[in-house]
This record gives sequence, C-alpha cells and structure tokens, in this order.
Amino acid sequence: MNKKYDYLVIGGGILGVATANALLRRHPASKILLIEKESTLACHQTGHNSGVIHAGVYYAPGSLKARFCKEGVQRTVDFCRQHAIPVDNCGKLLVATNETEVCRMQDLLARCRENGIEVEALDQAQLQAREPNICGLGALFVPSTSIVDYRLVTKHMASDFTASGGDTALDTQVTDITEHSDHIELTCCHSHAASAGSFAVSGRFLVCCGGLLADRLTRMMGLETDFQIIPYRGEYYRLAARHHQIVRHLIYPIPDPSLPFLGVHLTRMIDGSVTVGPNAVQGFKREGYGRFNFSLRDSLDMLAFPGFWHVTGKHLKTGLREFKDAWWKAGYLERVRKYCPALALSDLEPYPAGIRAQAVLKDGTLVHDFLFADSPRSLHVCNAPSPAATSAMPIADYICDKVTEIQRKSEAG
Repeated sequence: MNKKYDYLVIGGGILGVATANALLRRHPASKILLIEKESTLACHQTGHNSGVIHAGVYYAPGSLKARFCKEGVQRTVDFCRQHAIPVDNCGKLLVATNETEVCRMQDLLARCRENGIEVEALDQAQLQAREPNICGLGALFVPSTSIVDYRLVTKHMASDFTASGGDTALDTQVTDITEHSDHIELTCCHSHAASAGSFAVSGRFLVCCGGLLADRLTRMMGLETDFQIIPYRGEYYRLAARHHQIVRHLIYPIPDPSLPFLGVHLTRMIDGSVTVGPNAVQGFKREGYGRFNFSLRDSLDMLAFPGFWHVTGKHLKTGLREFKDAWWKAGYLERVRKYCPALALSDLEPYPAGIRAQAVLKDGTLVHDFLFADSPRSLHVCNAPSPAATSAMPIADYICDKVTEIQRKSEAG
C-alpha cells in the first residue's frame, strides 16, 4: 500500500534527523517520514567520529562553514543540556612542533579572532604547564571545544521528532525514486528481508541526506551531477587504560593547509578513554569499518571515475605515507610521538575506524563546501562539510530554507 506524506527525508544520520526535526517545527501540521536503511540511527559517519563539538577554528571568516559551526556549538550544547546528555567542555590545544607550524599557528590565531572564537596563544612553557606530557614550541588553546556522544544526541533528536508526530522507517532500503508533476514516489524494501517484496511511499517533497550514498541517490533520480563520493578510512587506536589521564584537553597538530584532513590527534572521549587518530587511507568499501574491507561495486565505481585518478595523483605521496602507516604501527606512532613522546607501541590498542564521505568532482577537486542538487520536488545534500555533526542544527535550518525556495519556484513556474 502506498503511504502518502508531505515530506520524505532519506538518511538517519544526525543531519537527516536534524532536518526532519526542523521541517516538522516549520510545518507542524505536515506528515513527515524519516527513512533509514539500517536497523538503528547514526550507524555510519555520525556513529564513527571522534565526538568533538568543534569551535570552528579552521574556516574562512564569513563563510557558511564558519557561521554554522559557531552557531552549532551553542545549539548543540543547549540541546544536550535540555536532554541531560553528558558534555565535557575540555577545550582543545593545537600544538606547533616546528617553526613552519609556528607560522601556521599565527595564521590560525588570526582566523580565530576574525571568526569571534575565544582563543589563547601559549608559549612553550605555558603549554608544558597545561599539559606536562605534551611537547611543542607553542600552542593555541580553544576553550569552547567540547566532546559528546553524537549517537546519543541523534537518538534524542529522533525521540523529539516522533514525539511531535513524525514517523520513522528503519530497516528500509530505497531502491528507486520517481518524480511526478505533483508528488515523488519511492520504491522501498526491507533491508534485511529481501523476500518480503517491495512497497511504495510517496510525498510532496523529498530531502536526501544520504552521506556515503549521496551520489547514488542523485543518480537514482537521473539528476545531472559532477561529483562522486570517494570513501576515505579514518583509522584510530585507543590508548591503554593507564593513559586515560595522559592529557586534560584534546590535542591536535597544526594542520597542513594544503591537505583536507586535520592530522593524527589525541582525543578524549566522553566515556573517559583517549583515542589516537585518525589517519586518512583510501577506502575500497563505503561502509567498511573492519580491518579488511572490499566491495566490488564500490571499487569499480571509484576506479571508473576520472576524479579519483586526478585526486590520487595529486596527493600520491601523502596517500602512500598514510597507507604505509596504516599497516606499520611504528610509523603511526611516530606521528603522535612528535608531540607526545611518552607513548609506546604497546599503548596503542585497536579501535573502530570511520569512513569519510568525500565528494570529489570529475576534475579531481575535493569539495570542501556545501554541495546540493535539486529538482522541482527534491533536494539532495551531496556534501555537508566537516564538522557537520557540530553544525547539524543550523545546516538543517539552511536546508529547510532551500526547500522553501525550491517549492516556491516550482509553484510559481
């Protein structure tokens, strides 16, 4: 039986859930359905990250990323306070270990001040006083950085959504999308019960927050796009329990501005443990979190895409180093010992990996900004740049604005 809704939202990560919530707040009389192919929410990027509520240190002043991140910090903390979700406001130190990084640190200091982010520059002695186990020539202290469990945040968002009248369909795989003049129809099946057959769901408008499958959802509709999702594995270790108090803050290196990743850092987790990572290794399975992961479909899609070869060639040296250190634990350790020399190989224990859904254009350009595709009755979030978890609520409001704009144009046309 075809179930009919006003709005359909695909994707049960934090952004999809926040978007469903925001739509229901704006249209409280509407029928809204949130669709997720897994049996629980926040199974992928949301549930496999470091849990940091980022302050927005790295983003260009005046950009959407800078604005959303700063707003997102306060809204995330407020939401957690309202729902009694534990938050640890431990702050972050960005540590410079050589003269090049000291120069980059000064650039980040200026950027923080332009973005209105509270920041304190520390010299070597001040850094040592704050973090006796950390070595460096200096550091930036960002006190507004916190840690949280984003799975728990997403769970509470989903509870608010259903309590307000929203519907959620878990274990529901979308296999086809057909757009009509007055509605959009999804063909679905139960993800883990193929023999149960398919069923249809329709709505007046569709929002796709597909994350790792964002490109496939646009292709399912026949939308012309110039990107593909290339998966990068972020591999972590967890420090042995005896090192749970080794740092008081989050410890980040000063990033190389030519690379899209922030480098290997020490992250205090909300459960009291400390993780080391992530690196950035080419993935060959979009949802592959184990040590050995390969998907023929994902790999063939990636290898057939020109952008993959362009970006791989451009960052070949860095990619080979990341690949080497992924398999050579001593190399990984050296990147951490640069600022935390007390650690040894035996201190690095296994921890689950994460997968970053990196949108890449055909010419090999890494998409660092928001990327959308749309049709008269749909909006696809093709790329929601990091830190999307921190910024989920303001991004969701922005998505709602775009939905309203698309609907207005469609009705006027």
